Amino acid sequence: MKVKEIIFIVEKDPEGGYNAKALYCSIFTEGESLEELKENIKGAIKCHFDKEEDILPLIRLQIEN
Repeated sequence: MKVKEIIFIVEKDPEGGYNAKALYCSIFTEGESLEELKENIKGAIKCHFDKEEDILPLIRLQIEN
């Protein structure tokens, strides 16, 4: 199965802030706010893929309550 998007499951951390874990990729990051988390996700994706052209164009966040 070829993945066409990266989906992150976002959860509130009991100690504050948010955690995000990607499905089908080993990418995990955190942030104190949703805005910080989004920036950290962008950075984590760039670190995960060797080439910029390998980064999938669709990134989706699924925020859990």
